[in-house]
Amino acid sequence: MIEEAVGAVRAGQVVGMPTDTVYGIGVDPLSTEAVSRLFELKGRPPNKPVGLLAATLEDALRMGDITGSAANLAREHWPGALTLVVRPKMILADWVGDAQADTVGIRVPDHPLARQLLILTGPLAVTSANRSGEEETMTAAEARAVFADEVAVYLEGESPGGLPSTVVDATGPSLRILRPGPILLEGR
Repeated sequence: MIEEAVGAVRAGQVVGMPTDTVYGIGVDPLSTEAVSRLFELKGRPPNKPVGLLAATLEDALRMGDITGSAANLAREHWPGALTLVVRPKMILADWVGDAQADTVGIRVPDHPLARQLLILTGPLAVTSANRSGEEETMTAAEARAVFADEVAVYLEGESPGGLPSTVVDATGPSLRILRPGPILLEGR
């Protein structure tokens, strides 16, 4: 099934995958057509960009400028529920990250199946597997009930739910918490 998902990503299609928070849908972040399809499928407004999931810190470092205290946080909390908002190191498709602010959120999920896929595909633009404004899904079956065959491949698995990731802006002179989450960073 992993090979099918890799092939679907390479063909510009949307794939479903469990993560350490919620079940997600993802695409190649460099393909404008694939990202457009992701937004269309989700019904997501273009002013609400998506972030990246990467398999490893090394993959994340190729995509974004993660240095200093942000790199220390990444080493301490990845894989895990920490999203770092950083400057991208490459041109991403529209709506992946915030082009106006020149930022992108990057995270390394703590889910073995998601990381296995990401190792084979490279980083993906990922969002929760639900229509915008509706309840998030936790399993492939729940996501399939929402999207049916609009998603090319669903990797079977369950996501534990819980709090969304802690989001930290690492673009300024000091780290700034944008959204509190399961990783507590007070005093940093």
